[in-house]
Amino acid sequence: MAGLFSDFKQRFDRGNMVLKFIYFNCGVFVLMTLVNLVFLLFNVPVAYWWNYLSLPALPQQFVLQPWSVITYMFMHAGVFHLLFNMLWLYWFGQLFLNFYSAVHLRGVYFIGGILGGLCYFAAYNLFPYFEDAVWTSYLWGASASVLAIVVATAMREPEYPVHFMLIGTVRLKYVALFMVLSDLLLMTSGNAGGHIAHLGGALAGWWFAIGLSKGYDITGWINKCINLILGLFDIKRTRKPKMKVHYGNGRKQDYDYNARKKERSDEIDAILDKLRKSGYDSLTADEKKSLFDASKK
Repeated sequence: MAGLFSDFKQRFDRGNMVLKFIYFNCGVFVLMTLVNLVFLLFNVPVAYWWNYLSLPALPQQFVLQPWSVITYMFMHAGVFHLLFNMLWLYWFGQLFLNFYSAVHLRGVYFIGGILGGLCYFAAYNLFPYFEDAVWTSYLWGASASVLAIVVATAMREPEYPVHFMLIGTVRLKYVALFMVLSDLLLMTSGNAGGHIAHLGGALAGWWFAIGLSKGYDITGWINKCINLILGLFDIKRTRKPKMKVHYGNGRKQDYDYNARKKERSDEIDAILDKLRKSGYDSLTADEKKSLFDASKK
């Protein structure tokens, strides 16, 4: 068992930001399923503690569990709910990393989920249509976060071709537009809360892309908070090694390093230019690997 956890941790550490979110979501799902099973065996009601981690629409309940605006985006009601969200996260998350950084993806995931949750909460308390449902409605799932990533990528590369089985090639902007319009039309359906949250996530993705194009990163504050929290749990702090001073060939080493760095940067720029003009399928295996390695830095 120890070896299994060690292997999982190694895979998690080696994975890029997309895989880290997928691993974490799947890990939470497995843990929740096991806890639910134990509760059921002892005839303990599952709904109470499950709802305590889901986002409630009722203000009186939300005041008692403000953390749910974060925890809800890692909760999934079933295998297929998890599967579809993780597939979309994998496909569009990897594409996102071609144009933005891993830190941006982390921030967009959380901001998309937060804004999606707040839109759901506001709609259920502002519109009379939901006044009867507000007492018993809860929100869970990563869909709002995923749609934020989709829209942010579509705003950056709207003409990027996406290949779908049975449908063919579709421009990324049309994929995002279809998803947003579908959620807009289904705002009063049985899953109204989920569709409203999706629209909030889409708004977050649009806001991020527009802001970044103007030099303002809306993910800055959330990433600072995450880094602070991660720092508090970092129990592997080590002393920095003493600086070693080398004499004689320092200038040559700096020149060689800068030359290699510029050569690498020019190579990635050329790959990205080819990607924008001809699509992902036009890249060679080595080019795809180089792009993937660069996205993890």
